[in-house]
Amino acid sequence: MKSAPSRPIRVLIVDDDALVRSALGLMLGGQGDLVLVGEAGNGAEGLAIAERERPDVVLMDIRMPVMNGLDATKAMLLLPRAPSVIVMTTFNGDDYVVEAVAAGADGFLVKDTPAPDIIQAIRKVADGEAMLSPSVTRAVLEQMRQSQVPDRAAQAEGRLAILTRREREVAICVGRGLSNADIAAELYLSVPTVKAHVSRLFDKLDTSNRVQIAMVVHDAGLV
Repeated sequence: MKSAPSRPIRVLIVDDDALVRSALGLMLGGQGDLVLVGEAGNGAEGLAIAERERPDVVLMDIRMPVMNGLDATKAMLLLPRAPSVIVMTTFNGDDYVVEAVAAGADGFLVKDTPAPDIIQAIRKVADGEAMLSPSVTRAVLEQMRQSQVPDRAAQAEGRLAILTRREREVAICVGRGLSNADIAAELYLSVPTVKAHVSRLFDKLDTSNRVQIAMVVHDAGLV
């Protein structure tokens, strides 16, 4: 699980629209805890910069030439120190978003998201949170379900069987879309303890983001 760096959060922008890159860069320039480490016009360029600069968070467009954002996200998440990836696109009808989240992206933002919300999203994913609204999470889960095998409920329950009671409780809270702070309050735990539990869930359930955990919980019929 990714944790918040003590140094400034290093951000990479990957988008084929120069105006979008410029606007995002200007927005990041006013934040003392964020630093722009690179810009790229396609996924291949972004991957090369990510390998060199090791960003903490990547703002990733999906539809780009040479290498699209989905392929770039998959490749970046295989790096030794993988960044968090926020997909920047429109959601409605965009199967690429579903695939990107399934591949390990930490969330998405539509491109007309207000600047303060983008800043908040960057900070959240750098701290190990996901940036998906409950309504979008439900939509992602529903689309992902359509490709699942008929016995997915039994398979999901089998995966959850290896969890401790507390880990199972945390997994259910993640499936409900709760943040680490909300989970801590509901289960009377500290936020660092919740983060530790979520990190173990990633390992035990062989998942790379909170939506994938939610998918397992939903398939098991627990939420």
